[in-house]
Amino acid sequence: MHISILLMEQIVELFIMILMGFIIVKAGIVKDEDSKVLSKIVLYLIIPCVIIKAFQVDYTSKTVNGLLLALAASVTLQIVLLGVISVIGRLFHLNEVEIASVYYSNSGNLIVPIVTFILGQEWVLYGCVFMSVQLIFLWTHCKKIISRESSYDWKKIVLNINMISIVVGVILFFTRIRLPLIINDTIGSVGNMIGPASMIVTGMLFAGMDLKKIFANRRLYFVSLLRMVVVPLIALLLIKLSHLAGISQDAPKIMLIVFLAVITPSASTVTQMCQVYGNDSKYASAINVITTLSAIVTMPVMVFLFENVIL
Repeated sequence: MHISILLMEQIVELFIMILMGFIIVKAGIVKDEDSKVLSKIVLYLIIPCVIIKAFQVDYTSKTVNGLLLALAASVTLQIVLLGVISVIGRLFHLNEVEIASVYYSNSGNLIVPIVTFILGQEWVLYGCVFMSVQLIFLWTHCKKIISRESSYDWKKIVLNINMISIVVGVILFFTRIRLPLIINDTIGSVGNMIGPASMIVTGMLFAGMDLKKIFANRRLYFVSLLRMVVVPLIALLLIKLSHLAGISQDAPKIMLIVFLAVITPSASTVTQMCQVYGNDSKYASAINVITTLSAIVTMPVMVFLFENVIL
């Protein structure tokens, strides 16, 4: 079965999870504002578990080379895309929530289930490289613009649990230290909650919105077009020009994983940060839902293009 078809199935599953969050609010079981607690659990517990678990793999020269390739591709794409989106933001007068939603992909919440589903658990590590790079940008650039802070609080950034998790994961990998089985399994079980928990938060927030107003907002569709079509096409071009997909036997799959991380819907972490720092979380959630809906079509199409242009 083609990767694009497998991907479509996985996205439909994630959309059903959004529907579940929507239903429990509409049924009066919880309120939409209750999602703030779940958002904090995702940000400060589940994502760190995903990162540490991903680095609990055997140290081999092949794995190290793959990690370096994923790191080079991730850093290059993040830096170039940040510059491009900054220019687009000025041209089209995007606000901070729109810029963050266009730039930041939902890789932190989707790359683990998607890569596991279409390639296998052993490939998740390379997706977590992109996640780790994006987390650095999230807790510096994104936090600064969403919270409207005038400067970076480097102490809070360095001591952030997500940043600490990246350092711990890398140290454990390179020192070849394996966590006790019961701890490793527990961390893995918590990390597996990332997709469902994040999608349920989105659904809960969506349930508290004026749906007619949302779907009548043309600006949402423009922002979604930038996130789901323009950004992936730029990333595809950069990967093609870099020739990174041809440098080793595993390179095509690693570059596919990085590309998958880039083309996911807008980051639900943006919504969660808006909740925590008092920005427009409902608008961020609306962008997340529209991009997730469009991903059912756009992501398989982009993967199909990748298969024909890169592979």
